[in-house]
Order: sequence, then C-alpha cells, then structure tokens
Amino acid sequence: MMTECTDQVVGDILSSWRYDISGISPDMRTDYEGHLQSCDRCRRRQRLHRTIDVVLIGISTFSILAFIFALAVIHHIEPLRNWALVMHLEHRYVALTLKGAAALGLLVSLASWILVAVTTPAPVYITGVALAQARVLQERIPEEFRGRAPRNVA
Repeated sequence: MMTECTDQVVGDILSSWRYDISGISPDMRTDYEGHLQSCDRCRRRQRLHRTIDVVLIGISTFSILAFIFALAVIHHIEPLRNWALVMHLEHRYVALTLKGAAALGLLVSLASWILVAVTTPAPVYITGVALAQARVLQERIPEEFRGRAPRNVA
C-alpha cells in the first residue's frame, strides 16, 4: 500500500527526474532533499530507482565478464572440437561462429553498461555509498593510527 506524497508538486518533479537530484545545484537541492527526508513514498521510490540502476550496472558487468570468459575458453580450450567431428562440421567454422557470437555479446554488454552508466545516476550513487562506507571504516581506526592514514575521504 502506497502512502500519499506530502507535497505533490515536488513529488511530481522528483518522479519526472527518476528521483535523481545529484545533477542540480546545492541551492536548489535543499527543498528536494528536505522533501525526500519527510516523504516516505518518494524516499522509497528513489531507493527503488537506485536499486534498479545498480542492478542493471551489476548485470551488465557480470555479462561483460561472462563473455570475456567465453571468448577465452573458445580461443584457448576449443571445447567443441569433438562435437564438430561428430556432427561432420569443420572445427574452424564452429569456433569462429562461437567467437563471433561471444564477441557480439561482449559488444552488446559493453554498450548496455555504457548506456546505464551515462543515463542513470548509478555511478554517482555507488561512489556516494563507497565514500560513506569509507567514513565509517575511518572512524573505526584507533586514534594512534589516524594521523598516519590519508585524509582523502570527503
């Protein structure tokens, strides 16, 4: 059951931007951040959109790695040599066909990864989560070692 938005005008603006306020100026962002803190519905929808973005980039990354692995296996191990002989096919054509399919899959995966990274705020969101986690870890460092640690975490 969805609750009602506390400020429908701001909620409509946020939903049209897919709940992404990372690209606007800090002065304009204060109203939207305040709305996201007070409105449970918009906060949940923003979290849903960021989860979808991160899952899409994760699936694209996994797909890229899988196609690179497939290309390496086809190139180095040549797993279908026996199958080609059994099916009376020339091994070279089977390997080239599989390499072509894997290369095409790799290109599509790379294109989808780039598309997701450019059109969604997933990289900014992931960077923000990583920085927050770094701050938490930095606070756990004992006092005698804190002076030695670099202060690059914002």
